Amino acid sequence: SMLARGAVATARAVLAHGLAAFPLKRSLWLQAVELERKHGGVEALDEVLAAASERLPRQEIFWLVRAKGRWVEGDVDKAREILGKAFQVNPNSEPVWLAAAKLEWETGEIDRARVLLSRARERASSDRVYMKSALLERECKRFDDALILIQIGLSKYPNFAKLYMMGGQICSQDLPEKNKKNLDKARGFYKRGLQRCSTSVVLWILASRLEETAPSFITTTAAKGDAKNNGTVGIGMGFTKARSLLELARLKNPKNPELWIEAVRLERRAGNEKLGVTLIARALQECPQSGRLLAETISTAARAEQKSKTTDAIKKCADDPHVNTAVATLFASERKNDKARKWYERAVILNPDLGDSWARYYALELEVGTKERQDGVRERCVAAEPKHGEIWCSVLKNMKNRGKSIAESLELMVQEFRLRQLN
Repeated sequence: SMLARGAVATARAVLAHGLAAFPLKRSLWLQAVELERKHGGVEALDEVLAAASERLPRQEIFWLVRAKGRWVEGDVDKAREILGKAFQVNPNSEPVWLAAAKLEWETGEIDRARVLLSRARERASSDRVYMKSALLERECKRFDDALILIQIGLSKYPNFAKLYMMGGQICSQDLPEKNKKNLDKARGFYKRGLQRCSTSVVLWILASRLEETAPSFITTTAAKGDAKNNGTVGIGMGFTKARSLLELARLKNPKNPELWIEAVRLERRAGNEKLGVTLIARALQECPQSGRLLAETISTAARAEQKSKTTDAIKKCADDPHVNTAVATLFASERKNDKARKWYERAVILNPDLGDSWARYYALELEVGTKERQDGVRERCVAAEPKHGEIWCSVLKNMKNRGKSIAESLELMVQEFRLRQLN
């Protein structure tokens, strides 16, 4: 192609000619936007997005990308203006309402964001609108308001798993009183959710972890003299209930690596190492090509077995980013830094959206790399905007880390890795 040969100006001219002939062709405008995003400047990109929005005003994506671009450049007022124009032609658009609310939310205008979300619930009601509304109140520690919004949202959208998740998390993690009343509320959210959303793996895992920690709620209640609970429920009961939930989850969702991994880790936390080994062997029989499971076998195997586990994983899933990251992390632990760097590089190329790979790569460079290498990994990660990864998501979705940039999140991840090594 012309871009592959470096002929950016020629490609730009060809697209301009095509758009002059077919000004309403969305795919051409998307190509023009991508061209300027990769090879043009900020102003050139803005001009193309403005032209695309004018020609195709009902295509929300051009308004949203342009508004985000101005916001990132620090021009919040211009971003507001762009979204205001988007509202005029897309008054019932959920993405436009949510983008406008996010702009105000992220710039500290909480009351404005709250008003926008209230209007969105009236004019562009959806499960995501209710989720974002509840999340705003949760972030502001207005937990009662958040729970009310969740209940209203569930009455309208009873099959939306994320509302059940948030309700359970607020009751079990956020409310100041860690008592049986709040434990039962959290259980109620998860129970209703699993009845409606039995294929939601995350919901099963959250419900299992709640049961695992349930004895601490009951012990706290007993210590305060709450009725009917003497605190005699042992930790073992929590593991038993959690184990039963995960077994039921696997029956309803067979061949799911995430559920198997959670079951294996539960046994390790319970001190049942032998059962954990048995479970991971069963898991690999059911999901032999799962990169997640193979990566888990590498990271948890005894030192003497790690080499053979690594060889087996590479044979089965050489192009899986989880396997590549696990191999790299093993090399890093052995101070084989060049090999580690090579495997991390493979992992982030295979899946740039996997935040865990970027974070471990960055942690390696912070420890042994030059400043130039550190800056390079960080800048590439910021450009990739990763949104997935087990530890990445757990850190970013922690309420105290809300609003952190990707660069700040990388630093938090490195701290998290160091804490896990100490423990």
